[in-house]
Amino acid sequence: MSDKNNISIGIDLGTTYSCVGIYRNGTVEIIANERGNRTTPSYVSFTDKERLIGESAKILSCSNYKNTIYDAKRLIGRNFNDKFVKNDISNWPFKVKKNIKNKPIISVKYKKKKMTFTPEEISSMILSKMKNIAEEYMGQNIVNAVITVPAYFNDAQRQATKDAGIISGLNVLRIINEPTAAAIAYGLNKNKNETNVLVFDLGGGTFDVSLLTIDKDLFEVKATSGDTHLGGEDFDNRLINYCLNSFIESYNKKKNDSKVTLDIIKKKSKNIKKLKSECENAKIMLSNMSETTVQVESFYKSKKLKVHITRAKFEDMCRKDFERCLESVSRVIKDAKLHKNDIHEVVLIGGSTRIPYIQNMLKKYFKKKKIVKRY
Repeated sequence: MSDKNNISIGIDLGTTYSCVGIYRNGTVEIIANERGNRTTPSYVSFTDKERLIGESAKILSCSNYKNTIYDAKRLIGRNFNDKFVKNDISNWPFKVKKNIKNKPIISVKYKKKKMTFTPEEISSMILSKMKNIAEEYMGQNIVNAVITVPAYFNDAQRQATKDAGIISGLNVLRIINEPTAAAIAYGLNKNKNETNVLVFDLGGGTFDVSLLTIDKDLFEVKATSGDTHLGGEDFDNRLINYCLNSFIESYNKKKNDSKVTLDIIKKKSKNIKKLKSECENAKIMLSNMSETTVQVESFYKSKKLKVHITRAKFEDMCRKDFERCLESVSRVIKDAKLHKNDIHEVVLIGGSTRIPYIQNMLKKYFKKKKIVKRY
């Protein structure tokens, strides 16, 4: 794979963050971007002068919120009328409409012109960014790539991901499941004896759980399950709605000119994206603290939004989502015709597995089984 004249890269095209790596000298090396970070935000921002991708795009997501696109992976390979797409659209500040094929397309203003892009085209821009990061590091042009997708992606979503790779100028050698890629990346094939490994991958927008039997360099996927629409973004949205409802309740109790509703806030407040950012930070902080406060100055009609959140409250509002993850774990073990006592190792992958409730839930379920935190 790492022949100097025919280098192939591996790209993890994530909902919220993406990364690129190369396999050489018997190990996987994740390549840092221009800022020295090994992951790059899956954001694309269009301005009157240029198109930005990655961290610079995410920085503009508050001031240029109508033209900064994220979560494209949640649209890829789906129809516009999909209930999940409809729900996501209600939470995004940018505009998504349907084309003549009933597919979602994203509308932006770029270089003072109105333009539309498919989710595949937005994803191709992120893939191009990953390709450029690898080329800068390796000092040569790179064409061949393997791209990972959630194990639960259907054929349409897999083909759409491959199409995004082709649009970006890549020769997509293979689309492989994220849990299998993770098992290789973390060297799980180096175990001497046959091992049953459960890979629990809870990222920003998707959830995968796979049960693999690994015998040296042989990987056999026994069963897989998950949800292509469950992840950190959903936990963020629950926090956002809680904060919005708290603000509305407080605002309407006071003697203001008129009552405010959720729809009015979402349409008129220019700080919804700022609230999203603050809620994402609060979620992260609650993994290390028992409480925190979400604050946005001049949120609506110069009124400040200030909501106190405890870890217990956050866990309560997301409890049903967390329990859905455990249902998938049980289903995978059952489909593999195994018992949870047959699992030798549980590998946690994805930023959302940092949530203490998730870790404690799995420790309780598997009892003395080895929980390995990879993130």
